[in-house]
Amino acid sequence: MKRSDWDRLLRLDGRVAVVTGAAGHLGAGIAEGLAAAGARVALVDRPGMSMGSLVERLKSDGGFAECFEMDLQDSDSIRNGCARIVAEMGGVDILVNNAYAGRGGTLATATAQDFERAFRITVTAPFLLLQVLRPHLAEGARRHPGGAAVINIASMYGVVSPDLRIYDSALGSNPPFYGAAKAGLIQLTRYAACELASERIRVNVISPGPFPSPAVQTSDPAFVERLTSKVPLGRIGRPDEIAGIVVFLASDAASYLTGANIPVDGGWTAW
Repeated sequence: MKRSDWDRLLRLDGRVAVVTGAAGHLGAGIAEGLAAAGARVALVDRPGMSMGSLVERLKSDGGFAECFEMDLQDSDSIRNGCARIVAEMGGVDILVNNAYAGRGGTLATATAQDFERAFRITVTAPFLLLQVLRPHLAEGARRHPGGAAVINIASMYGVVSPDLRIYDSALGSNPPFYGAAKAGLIQLTRYAACELASERIRVNVISPGPFPSPAVQTSDPAFVERLTSKVPLGRIGRPDEIAGIVVFLASDAASYLTGANIPVDGGWTAW
């Protein structure tokens, strides 16, 4: 294979990528990576979330992005939002299910409503998005050698349990409904990968490790230090380190990869 062919493998020119939770710490980094690789990015977040500055940043760097409000707890909002994306962007080739919203907690402090909301956003919404966008992804798959791509963002806590000793309080700890929902997303990925393989829609999941937001890094450096002490690589992650894996999974370089759960955790789950 020629060098020019290798270079093209990781390019996403002419593809439309949908990113949910785009206003967040990881979502913005993922959107930046996809835009830098040439994708036209549909930024999706709930009503009231500001994405204008992200759009301007992507466009100033030579990328293309548009904002779409969508309430992922509302099936009608999902269907209507997807219709708008397809109409305005001309189709969908890449879907990144990244959104999450919820509080901290433990088994003692969690409620049934916490579990229901976490599963609604983390499992049910990705299922509905995939169901609605499936024909458009299948159409996109026919345009690209590596097919279409769905990339779900889970968590290391979908595989292992948090060490509650590193948290200052029960309400500040990583909650059981978060881990349970992320584990559900990992398994949904496997089901979807097998069912959609015949349509050349590849479905993979990334399980990030410690990626605390800038706000947490500023407000609680002692907590970040405790997180860091548990990472074999000795540091927390950067959003671009998730974005790079997303771009790879979306590209033709990953054409034979589906149904995989890729940990990006600095070695946390390898202890």
